[in-house]
Amino acid sequence: MDQQLTDLCRQLLPALESKKKELMFYGYSEITEEDLLGYLVAKKWRKKDVSTMRFHEMISDVLAITAAQFMTHTQTEAQRNSEDVLELSEEEWSVLFSPKKTD
Repeated sequence: MDQQLTDLCRQLLPALESKKKELMFYGYSEITEEDLLGYLVAKKWRKKDVSTMRFHEMISDVLAITAAQFMTHTQTEAQRNSEDVLELSEEEWSVLFSPKKTD
């Protein structure tokens, strides 16, 4: 994590800890404050200039994270970064997605 994100994490730590505890209550025990901040930077704030955001906006975004949003993002990223990508030939794709012929 670069210095700007480290500083941001330090400033948002109480809100990130609170959100982490909430998600842990729902059974998501492997989440870290850094994971939550990474989600915000990659998903919620990707089109924003974080350096110009107001602090209360950031806190609001942290507290608004839902378990479903976070887990969907996490699973999508895991699939994107997976090395076990299924590679099919064009013929295999056409068989897989062509309608079944009934006699």
